[in-house]
Amino acid sequence: MDKQGIYSFLDKNNIDYKSYEHPALFSAGQMDSINIPDKDKIVKNLFLRDDKKKNYYLVVVPIDKRVNIKKLSANIGSRRLSFADEAALWDLLKLKAGSVTPLGVLNDEEKKVTVVFDACMQNRQIGIHPMENTATVFISFEDVLSIVQSHGNKTIVCSLDE
Repeated sequence: MDKQGIYSFLDKNNIDYKSYEHPALFSAGQMDSINIPDKDKIVKNLFLRDDKKKNYYLVVVPIDKRVNIKKLSANIGSRRLSFADEAALWDLLKLKAGSVTPLGVLNDEEKKVTVVFDACMQNRQIGIHPMENTATVFISFEDVLSIVQSHGNKTIVCSLDE
C-alpha cells in the first residue's frame, strides 16, 4: 500500500484524519523545518530487531522522547535489540528509511512485526507518515492501534520512560 492507498483506506473505513503535505523529511529532527500545526503530536518510529533477527519491532514514541533500548528489551520480553537494516524494512513493511510509520504493517503480509506504542500517547491524536515522508497525517492513537490490531499484527502498549 502506498500513500494514496492509505488515504483511500482511511476514507473507506470512515477514520477521521487531517493530512498535511510537506517536503520530504528524513529524520524526526527535520520536523522543525516545516510549517504545520501540532508538531508536538508527531511521533518517531524505531524499526528494531532482536539479535537473532527472528523478531522485529516497530516502536512508536513521541518525537522528543529518548528510548533506552536495553530497558525496552526487558520491558517487552525480547532478546537484545538493535536497529534493523533498510533491507529488512523494505522486505517486511515495503517502506524506505525516513518514511517509517505504524501504518506500514498493512504491508506486512506475514504479520512478523510487533508494534510497540508508548502508553503516553493514549487518548490523543498522533502525527504519522502515510507511507511516505512527504506528508503527515494526524489521527487518533486509538484508530492507529485499531488499524494495526485489525490487520493482525501483535501490539504492545507500555510505558517507555527511561
